[in-house]
Amino acid sequence: MSRDETAAPMIIEDWNRLTFRVNRAAYRSDEVFARERELIWLRNWLYLGHETEIANPNDFKVRTVAGRPLIFCRDTAGEVRAFLNSCPHRGTVLCRDTEGSSKLFQCFYHAWTFRNNGDVAAIPDEAAYESGENLRETMRLRTVPRLAIHEGYVFISFDPDVPPLLDHLGDAADYMTMIEQQHVGGVQTLPGVQLYGVRGNWKLAVENAMDGYHFAPTHNTFVGYLRENGFAVTDDDQYAYNLGNGHSLLVLTGHGGRISMIWEPRFGEDERVRTAEHRAEMTERLGERRAHHVADESHILYVFPNLLLFDIEGMSIRQLEPLGPGRTDVRAWQLVPRHEDPASRALRMKTVVSFVGPGGLATPDDIEAYEAVQRGIEATAADPRPGLDYSDMSRGMADEVKGVRGRSIDEGAMRGFWRHWAAAVGFDPQVAGDRPASFLEGRDVR
Repeated sequence: MSRDETAAPMIIEDWNRLTFRVNRAAYRSDEVFARERELIWLRNWLYLGHETEIANPNDFKVRTVAGRPLIFCRDTAGEVRAFLNSCPHRGTVLCRDTEGSSKLFQCFYHAWTFRNNGDVAAIPDEAAYESGENLRETMRLRTVPRLAIHEGYVFISFDPDVPPLLDHLGDAADYMTMIEQQHVGGVQTLPGVQLYGVRGNWKLAVENAMDGYHFAPTHNTFVGYLRENGFAVTDDDQYAYNLGNGHSLLVLTGHGGRISMIWEPRFGEDERVRTAEHRAEMTERLGERRAHHVADESHILYVFPNLLLFDIEGMSIRQLEPLGPGRTDVRAWQLVPRHEDPASRALRMKTVVSFVGPGGLATPDDIEAYEAVQRGIEATAADPRPGLDYSDMSRGMADEVKGVRGRSIDEGAMRGFWRHWAAAVGFDPQVAGDRPASFLEGRDVR
């Protein structure tokens, strides 16, 4: 497209007319994608994986994050590490297996060999190099500049000057802690990863996750299934929160499927007993108020820019990997209690695959929805009529002005995301009227 799609405002907020619109070029422009790569993906904390994926010394996974191939491993001493998957000698991809257990990584090209702590183990014909031991020091595996872990979630950054991880996570950190607190022994990922490609922009995945408005119409088959099985589906008492730094949260009570937290008739009488016992243990361990927030609410948490945590119909981690303006890879893992009754585990997995799994009653609907958006935004590309090439996210602005708590079926969480996104990539919103001092940001759940 010859014209500069980024010349028009990316975001137009009008608080006199209560409208919020996003330029559709944000989803399809190569220039926007390039700015995101430089200003978001290479300057923020990014979710790499869960430390239980590499539970034992010498375990490793190979993964691409922000377009960069990485080795995610636990070294022989048990320390979690992340290396660029590139031989320091001539740049060859070093580890060509997707996962495994190894103390050494050897380059197939020239057979340079490295220990899993990054040290050089062997250089063929090393005597040909004058620099000797200094060569081994300068040719160690290249680590990512920063790595930090919160509650088992491993984050990396390609920016050595990024602020501390907990500063970035802010209020989102406690919701990650709440997942860990569900069970005495904490949680772990199950072996295996679900990887699927989506023909859509990565930001559409964020919007979809933070969009309670679509649940009933898009997932009507699943809604019918829940009602047939005795679960009351409602939009009441469900809210959206901006948590700062681009993070956001939906608090839902109209979803079910939270094994050992809330019993439902479809789970059977034996699970009713197990749930009552677990709830009593949680209350004693966490206190009644904290146990209520941990157990009685479903949460969808977005951590800017690439992590989604779904604590609905099971617990699922999703990691976003943008490949281009209209292409995104999604990786998904299931979180389960480290210690769980086999019957409860079987119910949990049945529930997970029924909804959030890649073949469930929700995920295919969602993928089709945001692929349809990606196809549809081409309809208005380069249209010269003012304001036509924009998507609307105004729902709930009237309540925002009044200071009313934002509903999950409104679009306040999306507006918070888009404001943070615009600031990160250097696009100034066009604002008319007086923006409210703040959308309700977080709450006390301690």
